[in-house]
Amino acid sequence: MTAASGPPRPSVLFVTDLAYEARGRRYCDEDIFLTSRLRETFDVALCHPRDAAALLDGFDAVVVRNSGPVLHHQEAYDAFVARARRSGARVCNTLDGRGDMAGKQYLVDLSRAGFPVIPTVDSRDDLGLLPRSDGYVVKPKLGADSMGLRFTERPELPEGAGGTLLVQPRIDFRYEVSFYFVDHDFQYALHAPHPERRWVLEPYAPSSEDLDFARRFVEWNTLTHGIQRVDACRTPEGDLLLVELEDLNPYLSLDRVPEEVRDAFVARMTACVRELLA
Repeated sequence: MTAASGPPRPSVLFVTDLAYEARGRRYCDEDIFLTSRLRETFDVALCHPRDAAALLDGFDAVVVRNSGPVLHHQEAYDAFVARARRSGARVCNTLDGRGDMAGKQYLVDLSRAGFPVIPTVDSRDDLGLLPRSDGYVVKPKLGADSMGLRFTERPELPEGAGGTLLVQPRIDFRYEVSFYFVDHDFQYALHAPHPERRWVLEPYAPSSEDLDFARRFVEWNTLTHGIQRVDACRTPEGDLLLVELEDLNPYLSLDRVPEEVRDAFVARMTACVRELLA
C-alpha cells in the first residue's frame, strides 16, 4: 500500500460500546455514522471504554461518544480519567463538566439555587422542602438509564444513604424536549410528543424563551469543549423544568433530524475537535 502524500492527519481515538443495547436507541448506528464522517478529516480508530486508558497515549485526541453508562465499567473509566488528566490528553468532551459527568449532585445544587429544575433533595432533613405530589422518585446520584430508580408514595430516604440518593416529586408533563449543543452553540432540538414513548422523537422548533432556558444551563456548566444535551419537560402550565444536563456521552438521535441538520452538526463537531487540537 502506498502512503498518502501530504502532512499527517490528526489521529482520533473514538471511544464507544457498539454492542451496548439501549432502550429505544441504536448506539452503534449513530457512532458508525459519526466515525464515517469524522474520517474525512481525521484518522479514526474505535475502542471499547474498557480499553481507552491503555490506548489514549497513541492518539492526538480522544472522543468519548456512546460508551454506555459508566457504572458498567466504573474502574476502567476512573483509570481513563486519571491517565488522561495526568498525561494532559485532549479529550472531547473535556473532563471539566459539572453536569452528569460528575454525577447528579447538580440537580440538588440547581434546585437549591432556584433554577427551573424538578425539585430535588438528597437529605432526609430536606424532604419537607419537596412539593406535595401523587408520588415520588428515588434514584442514585451515579445512576444512568433508570438504573436503581424506584417509585414511592411518600418522599423518603433510607437511613445511611449518605447523600448517595436523590428524591424528586413525580411531575405531570405534556412532553419532554431535548436541546443539543456543541460547545455553547445550539444545534437542534427534538421532543417526545407522547410521554410514554421517550425515544420516539420528532424535530422541535424552539422559541426564543425555550433557547434562553436551555442556554442558562449550558452557561452554568463548566464544560470547555464538547457536546451537551439539555433535557427538559413541559408542565401543564407551559413551563420548562430541567430533567437532566447530559455532558458525558449524550445520545444524539441523529437519525431523527433532517439531513441538512445532521450535516451541520457533523461540521460543528469536527470544528470542536479541531479547536481542541489547536
